[in-house]
Amino acid sequence: MPPTEIYDELRPWAFTIAYRMLGSVSEAEDVTQETFLRMHQSALRGEAIASPRAYAATLATRLAIDQLRSARVRRERYVGEWLPEPLVTDPTPAEQAETADSLSLAFLVLLESLSAQQRAAFLLREVFDYPYPQVAEIVGADVDGARHLVARAREKIRARRPRYHASRRQRDELARRFLAAAQQGDLPALEQLLAQDVAMHGDGGGKVPALPRPVYGRTRVARVLATWLPRLPDLGVRLRPASVNGQPGAAAYDPQDRLVGVIGLDIANGRVRAIHSIANPDKLRHLGPVGDPTTVVRAARDRSKGQP
Repeated sequence: MPPTEIYDELRPWAFTIAYRMLGSVSEAEDVTQETFLRMHQSALRGEAIASPRAYAATLATRLAIDQLRSARVRRERYVGEWLPEPLVTDPTPAEQAETADSLSLAFLVLLESLSAQQRAAFLLREVFDYPYPQVAEIVGADVDGARHLVARAREKIRARRPRYHASRRQRDELARRFLAAAQQGDLPALEQLLAQDVAMHGDGGGKVPALPRPVYGRTRVARVLATWLPRLPDLGVRLRPASVNGQPGAAAYDPQDRLVGVIGLDIANGRVRAIHSIANPDKLRHLGPVGDPTTVVRAARDRSKGQP
């Protein structure tokens, strides 16, 4: 198969692994590019590659492990709460079934509690269904060590992530009702749609206004939503329903149709369990033109004062 065809076929696969490892589109793109650069260099040296797909997966995982270790040093200095860079897509039903759990923002946040090696082993085994001998080879451990890494990771994840099943139609309908209630400031309706232990997270990266820390509990989260979301029309900001990392959510656009935020919902058992709001412009640029929320607020104030 020609190199360009191999790249076109395997690039999405390498990106899929790297993004789940890193929670960053830009860093996953870098890992993907480096993966195929090294594959190309190996081919130029005449090295035989029996399975390009397995080779790409191994390179992408190992590069992502190294990248994650250095990224976590930077994230320790991050202003406010760090959340993954969102993917806003309209997946096919087959893709929706695949990504509903392993691509959600809530799941990626949970993965942050694992070491880089645990995260790789867990994803390879539990998400991508690699056999333990191959997991061990990729992460640089023996088979028993790989089993131990996966077991420890599984224990951490399952303790904080209840399993659930809901159809896409059910999730979309609940998200529609949630967004309508939030924009109307309907506090009783919001409380009916939120889980008792719901958590709301915000990521502005210190560059735009955002929640300084997570908000927990049905009553507190409902009050925050009912206070702020009804104000968006006065600012000229529109919410559009969107699929965010395979889950229902919304994208917020300013009057110039520039993206100013993304909201992802984690839904389980007929309730919203978590809300992730990402407004850091650096985490939105891969989605298109990005606006400045501060400018939007200032312009709205000027309009209210009758200034041009």
